[in-house]
Amino acid sequence: MRKMIIVVLIVLISAFGMPAYGEQEVSAPQPPGISAQTAIMIEAKSGEVLYEKNADEKAYPASITKILTALLAIENGDLDKKVKISPNASGVEGSSIYLEVGEKIALRDLVYGLMLRSGNDAAIAISEEIGGSKDGFVEMMNRRAKELGAANTHFANPNGLHDPDHYTTARDMALIAQAAMKNEEFRKVAASKSWETNRGEGKYNYFYNKNKVVYQYDGGNGIKIGYTKAAGRTLVASSERDGMVLICVVMNAPNWFQDTYQLMDYAYSQYVTANIAPGQRPLKAVGIQGGDKNFVLIGPKEDITCPVRKDSDSKISIEYVLPQKPKAPVSRWQEAGELKIYVDGTYLYSTPLYYMEDVE
Repeated sequence: MRKMIIVVLIVLISAFGMPAYGEQEVSAPQPPGISAQTAIMIEAKSGEVLYEKNADEKAYPASITKILTALLAIENGDLDKKVKISPNASGVEGSSIYLEVGEKIALRDLVYGLMLRSGNDAAIAISEEIGGSKDGFVEMMNRRAKELGAANTHFANPNGLHDPDHYTTARDMALIAQAAMKNEEFRKVAASKSWETNRGEGKYNYFYNKNKVVYQYDGGNGIKIGYTKAAGRTLVASSERDGMVLICVVMNAPNWFQDTYQLMDYAYSQYVTANIAPGQRPLKAVGIQGGDKNFVLIGPKEDITCPVRKDSDSKISIEYVLPQKPKAPVSRWQEAGELKIYVDGTYLYSTPLYYMEDVE
């Protein structure tokens, strides 16, 4: 289908304005020094990288692997279904929710046990339920990772126990976390401080979240910690303040939480959210053929925003990519095209546009 491209230029002037006569420009503060061997921080909605350190360096993820395990369970499973625990999923080394052979437990409880308590046994039970086997599930993991753009990642198991062939990068983990945090059910799990199951008297029924971000950091809302001797301390964290959503990944980080909090504090102090277009409101009218009207309204489902530095002027350009001659009928919330966002001439991200009315 031929596309019509329209470019619109928007100029954003810093809320702080230009320096007055006689004032001197003050250089932006430098990011904090951190202990992590490799790290990255992105603004989650746009994917813009706000900080990186060796972000493409190979690293072992440890239990932050379970972010993708949980996402696949949510995307592909019935969370209310009772899962029968096999011998493979009982007595798994490391962190555990103490599953017993023959026990029946809801997939939802397994996901919470996986994310909050980092249950390695829960990961195996999920893999067998969703993938038919651990190996089948690992194939799903690697396929989904590639779909998300995680080109330098290879998973060998669903829980992150050390394997030389189980590796990733900070950048790839940010992409996986970004996708996971777009899922409403996943966000609910990741933000939970605790979860209570009903496995029976004397069972391990209360899961509290090991991820201190949800308790300690202002705006913290997820997502996962990890540790093995080979990987060191790994942490993927998320937070939101004033409409800006951050995802921060630190790997092989002795001061994992301190690193993360300092990086997120830096981002919130140096960036603001630029509002480009409100969600669920018409953004443009385009011509349509063969319908009961000549034009149809299009717009985004969600607010379109991007981060810009404080104390600087940023030029934001938007580019509509739409069918050249759309034909009726079209339905409300049917995808109509996309909007590309550029900051200072550099492509940032794309977001879908939708028809906002029915045209017969």
